[in-house]
Amino acid sequence: MKKALKIILIALGALLLISLLAAFMISRGLEEGKNLPLSGIRQVEKADGTYSGSYENGRFSNQVSVTISAGRISEIKVTKDMMIVQEGLTDRLFEEVMKKQDTKVDTISGATVSCKAYLKAVENAVLE
Repeated sequence: MKKALKIILIALGALLLISLLAAFMISRGLEEGKNLPLSGIRQVEKADGTYSGSYENGRFSNQVSVTISAGRISEIKVTKDMMIVQEGLTDRLFEEVMKKQDTKVDTISGATVSCKAYLKAVENAVLE
Protein backbone atom coordinates (compact mmCIF):
# COMPACT_ATOMS: atom_id res chain seq x y z
CA MET A 1 0.00 0.00 0.00
CA LYS A 2 2.80 2.43 0.88
CA LYS A 3 4.54 1.67 -2.43
CA ALA A 4 1.34 2.42 -4.41
CA LEU A 5 0.85 5.70 -2.51
CA LYS A 6 4.46 6.68 -3.21
CA ILE A 7 4.01 6.00 -6.95
CA ILE A 8 0.78 8.03 -7.02
CA LEU A 9 2.44 10.98 -5.24
CA ILE A 10 5.41 10.91 -7.64
CA ALA A 11 3.05 10.79 -10.64
CA LEU A 12 0.99 13.70 -9.28
CA GLY A 13 4.16 15.70 -8.61
CA ALA A 14 5.39 15.07 -12.14
CA LEU A 15 2.00 16.07 -13.57
CA LEU A 16 2.02 19.27 -11.53
CA LEU A 17 5.54 20.13 -12.70
CA ILE A 18 4.62 19.52 -16.35
CA SER A 19 1.49 21.67 -15.96
CA LEU A 20 3.47 24.53 -14.44
CA LEU A 21 6.07 24.39 -17.23
CA ALA A 22 3.35 24.37 -19.89
CA ALA A 23 1.60 27.36 -18.30
CA PHE A 24 4.92 29.23 -18.21
CA MET A 25 5.65 28.50 -21.88
CA ILE A 26 2.18 29.54 -23.03
CA SER A 27 2.13 32.79 -21.06
CA ARG A 28 5.75 33.80 -21.74
CA GLY A 29 5.77 37.03 -23.73
CA LEU A 30 2.04 37.60 -23.37
CA GLU A 31 2.18 40.82 -21.33
CA GLU A 32 4.96 42.33 -23.46
CA GLY A 33 2.99 41.43 -26.59
CA LYS A 34 -0.14 43.17 -25.34
CA ASN A 35 1.85 46.37 -24.89
CA LEU A 36 3.93 46.03 -28.06
CA PRO A 37 4.04 49.40 -29.81
CA LEU A 38 3.50 49.42 -33.57
CA SER A 39 4.87 52.43 -35.39
CA GLY A 40 2.98 51.84 -38.62
CA ILE A 41 4.30 52.17 -42.15
CA ARG A 42 3.84 55.69 -43.40
CA GLN A 43 5.42 55.05 -46.76
CA VAL A 44 7.44 52.20 -48.18
CA GLU A 45 10.88 53.59 -48.95
CA LYS A 46 12.59 50.35 -49.94
CA ALA A 47 13.54 49.34 -53.45
CA ASP A 48 11.52 46.59 -55.08
CA GLY A 49 12.50 43.20 -53.70
CA THR A 50 11.82 40.77 -50.90
CA TYR A 51 12.82 41.63 -47.35
CA SER A 52 12.92 39.56 -44.19
CA GLY A 53 11.74 40.69 -40.78
CA SER A 54 11.27 38.97 -37.46
CA TYR A 55 9.89 39.41 -33.98
CA GLU A 56 11.38 37.43 -31.08
CA ASN A 57 9.44 36.99 -27.85
CA GLY A 58 8.71 33.55 -26.44
CA ARG A 59 6.02 31.57 -28.25
CA PHE A 60 5.15 34.66 -30.32
CA SER A 61 8.47 34.62 -32.21
CA ASN A 62 8.02 34.59 -35.98
CA GLN A 63 9.71 35.56 -39.23
CA VAL A 64 8.14 36.92 -42.40
CA SER A 65 9.20 37.85 -45.91
CA VAL A 66 7.69 40.98 -47.40
CA THR A 67 7.74 41.61 -51.13
CA ILE A 68 7.79 45.23 -52.31
CA SER A 69 6.71 45.94 -55.87
CA ALA A 70 6.29 49.42 -57.37
CA GLY A 71 6.73 50.94 -53.91
CA ARG A 72 3.90 48.86 -52.39
CA ILE A 73 3.70 45.76 -50.24
CA SER A 74 2.52 43.12 -52.70
CA GLU A 75 3.03 39.90 -50.72
CA ILE A 76 3.68 38.79 -47.15
CA LYS A 77 4.63 35.22 -46.27
CA VAL A 78 5.43 33.59 -42.94
CA THR A 79 8.83 31.91 -43.19
CA LYS A 80 9.09 30.81 -39.55
CA ASP A 81 5.85 30.52 -37.64
CA MET A 82 4.92 30.78 -33.99
CA MET A 83 4.72 27.77 -31.66
CA ILE A 84 0.92 27.96 -31.57
CA VAL A 85 -0.77 28.95 -34.82
CA GLN A 86 -4.40 29.96 -35.36
CA GLU A 87 -5.66 28.71 -38.73
CA GLY A 88 -6.31 31.49 -41.26
CA LEU A 89 -5.10 34.29 -38.98
CA THR A 90 -2.21 35.46 -41.14
CA ASP A 91 -4.25 35.34 -44.36
CA ARG A 92 -6.83 37.77 -42.96
CA LEU A 93 -4.26 39.95 -41.22
CA PHE A 94 -1.84 40.24 -44.14
CA GLU A 95 -4.68 40.90 -46.58
CA GLU A 96 -5.65 43.94 -44.49
CA VAL A 97 -2.02 45.13 -44.30
CA MET A 98 -1.66 44.94 -48.10
CA LYS A 99 -5.01 46.66 -48.60
CA LYS A 100 -4.12 49.58 -46.29
CA GLN A 101 -0.35 49.44 -46.95
CA ASP A 102 0.13 49.88 -43.23
CA THR A 103 0.53 47.83 -40.07
CA LYS A 104 -1.91 50.06 -38.21
CA VAL A 105 -4.83 47.70 -38.79
CA ASP A 106 -7.39 46.18 -36.44
CA THR A 107 -6.18 43.02 -34.75
CA ILE A 108 -8.32 39.90 -34.83
CA SER A 109 -10.33 39.35 -31.67
CA GLY A 110 -8.90 36.61 -29.48
CA ALA A 111 -5.51 36.80 -31.19
CA THR A 112 -4.35 40.33 -30.38
CA VAL A 113 -0.84 39.40 -29.24
CA SER A 114 -0.28 37.04 -32.16
CA CYS A 115 -1.45 39.73 -34.60
CA LYS A 116 0.84 42.33 -33.05
CA ALA A 117 3.79 39.92 -33.24
CA TYR A 118 3.21 39.32 -36.96
CA LEU A 119 2.69 43.04 -37.60
CA LYS A 120 5.94 43.90 -35.80
CA ALA A 121 7.82 41.40 -37.97
CA VAL A 122 6.32 43.08 -41.08
CA GLU A 123 7.35 46.51 -39.77
CA ASN A 124 10.87 45.22 -39.10
CA ALA A 125 11.12 43.93 -42.67
CA VAL A 126 9.92 47.17 -44.25
CA LEU A 127 11.41 49.78 -41.94
CA GLU A 128 14.87 48.38 -41.12
